[in-house]
Amino acid sequence: MTRLAGQFDVTYWEEPRFDAACDAPRLDRSSVEGGVTRLVPVLPEGLDGTAIDRALGALLEAEVAGHRGPLVFWYYTPMMLAFSAGLQPDFTVYDCMDELANFAFAPADIAQREASLMARADLVLCGGRSLYEARRTRHPNVHCYPSGVDIAHFARDARTTAEPGDQAHLPRPRLGFYGVIDERMDLALLAELAALRPDWAFVMIGPVVKISPDDLPRAANIHWLGGRDYARLPDYAVHWDIALMPFALNASTRFISPTKTPEYMASGLPVVSTSIADVVATYGTLGSIRIAEDARGFVSACEALLGADSRTRAAWKAEAQTCLADKSWDGTVARIARQLQDGLFARQVARISSARPANRARHYDVLVVGAGFAGAVMAERIASGSGKSVLVIDKRPHIAGNAYDHHDDAGILVHKYGPHIFHTNSRDILDYLSRFTGWRPYEHRVLAYVDGQLVPMPINRTTLNALYGMNLETEEEAAAYLQSVAIDVGEVRNSRDTVVSQVGQDLYAKFFEGYTRKQWGVDPRELDKSVAARVPARTNTDDRYFTDAHQCMPDKGYTRMFRKMLNHPQIDVLTGQGYDDLPETISWEHLVWTGPIDEYFHHRLGHLPYRSLRFEHETLPQEQVQPVATVNYPDYDVPHTRITEFKHLTGQQAEVTSIMREYPADEGDPYYPVPNPAAQDMYRRYAALARDCPEVTFVGRLATYRYYNMDQIVGQALATWRRLDARWRLESLSALGVVAAE
Repeated sequence: MTRLAGQFDVTYWEEPRFDAACDAPRLDRSSVEGGVTRLVPVLPEGLDGTAIDRALGALLEAEVAGHRGPLVFWYYTPMMLAFSAGLQPDFTVYDCMDELANFAFAPADIAQREASLMARADLVLCGGRSLYEARRTRHPNVHCYPSGVDIAHFARDARTTAEPGDQAHLPRPRLGFYGVIDERMDLALLAELAALRPDWAFVMIGPVVKISPDDLPRAANIHWLGGRDYARLPDYAVHWDIALMPFALNASTRFISPTKTPEYMASGLPVVSTSIADVVATYGTLGSIRIAEDARGFVSACEALLGADSRTRAAWKAEAQTCLADKSWDGTVARIARQLQDGLFARQVARISSARPANRARHYDVLVVGAGFAGAVMAERIASGSGKSVLVIDKRPHIAGNAYDHHDDAGILVHKYGPHIFHTNSRDILDYLSRFTGWRPYEHRVLAYVDGQLVPMPINRTTLNALYGMNLETEEEAAAYLQSVAIDVGEVRNSRDTVVSQVGQDLYAKFFEGYTRKQWGVDPRELDKSVAARVPARTNTDDRYFTDAHQCMPDKGYTRMFRKMLNHPQIDVLTGQGYDDLPETISWEHLVWTGPIDEYFHHRLGHLPYRSLRFEHETLPQEQVQPVATVNYPDYDVPHTRITEFKHLTGQQAEVTSIMREYPADEGDPYYPVPNPAAQDMYRRYAALARDCPEVTFVGRLATYRYYNMDQIVGQALATWRRLDARWRLESLSALGVVAAE
């Protein structure tokens, strides 16, 4: 739940607590780590089952009554349906982690309630292969998510992890188990194991539930330590020699997929288990996992594991890392979050369609084409500031445009279309966006791989000293050096002239020539001088890429910010929807166009030229690859222009890391307007056509054929909305016969 809270507002509803002093049902509210809101219903004692469900239902209805935005119900037991069935969330998830009907003391009607829950669920998650196989034909959208693991939590080093005092005195070898001790445990098997090997210490950690403590086998080498906090489990496990899973083979274990299997592996432990179906199917072929049927089989398997040499153990560790690569909690949450987001968007599309009868059109005040920065800001302001109805469409399957970010399969928040670093000198723009997001302070730094070393980019005094073996100590010395190598080109006509007139031929060749040729596909002499003016050389040692007053990143990502921006009752959103194939039953008064301006006019004057990009994403099994978020590769013979490592941007901690290589391309999505005279002349002619379209507003990078930073697009959109709103207000006054005084 805490990981999902990074992408959604999560509230966790616990089992009710009964209080003799409580005279009316209430909710106790608190916050827990990760931003999850915890709700505990408190009810008077003495209520029967019907009264309990009625009270819980009233509390839940009051809780969601004021909720704005999509509402998701996530059930981890069908029993919660008893008091929530009367509410209609936007999306329902059934998280089926166990075959609860097979557990001891299960409610008699739990199977019927599960059938009802599956009938209303939009998404069914099954926590293991056996559960999935038993349900995959009972629902059209059921998915298998075997038990995952918080790898970083369990991957401890025994040499640096203090051993708990109640275990430190126990002899070796130690064979351990942690988890609930209930009817799923084969207590007779454990007793026989202890009798066969009295020299082994059996460490048993966990609460005793649904069975009597008197039923536990007692022996000098079986150590019942009781329940322990989740946070402390790795401290025990890392000091064991083998992990045991002595589960009984009965109805209660037929469908289980023990979470502790990957947890033990993450702790570096070999495992011996009874033949639980999901353990055999998922892990049975690994060298560090052994399956045994009886006590003597357990002893034999344990002896073989204990006798393994260091090379074998190293192979086990590598094998475990490979096996767990797709089983991290972060990766699982990322995949589920994508399914939730896709499902919610599909529901929104269905809602729009159902609100529009087949024989009646759906009319909006404004249609916004494009859900990137320009479109989203315009939509939010038009809805919130002008009070008009808005339909936002985007041909991509998501909102946020090029700023779209998502958690990849490794759980790392990545930017799909290249790194987006927010920076601005405008407090007004920052304050506006702060309505929809919190911020994480972040100052972007870039290194360039030049002459076999990583040096700061933009060029600064540190760069000069590193490349040329100098000891420039002051800004004056650095300025004098740059002046000594600068070339007098007379009138600066192009990108190459801009650079060599500031830093000379050698630095131009090292940093700009190859990079620019790759980025634009032409010689720098063919590009406008403005191309190189964005990244000047410095004479100080400031290694920040940007020097704006405000530099930060949305604390929960750009997509989350856009979702909140567009979360307004006057705004509908359709993704995967192009402008040309909008249904004829949708109409509007005014159009806001953020796409390519030549596309709106069907390229009647020709195609405006753009450079595109291709991205190559990769997850690597190490904590960090490069010392900063972005490393540039200006050498023309290196095909990519830069590599970005996203954990630097997000501040995430993980044992793996995700990077992205960026390759310029001639074809693909339009990213950069080509800055040459012919292109600018064609754009001016398109802009003239646009001025003759009073009911169309052109705004954004593509619609105005100019490269803008994100804050500049926001500023442009806010200014454009103010002008449009003033026009609408004046038109409204005119319609009422009110004449505005000059």
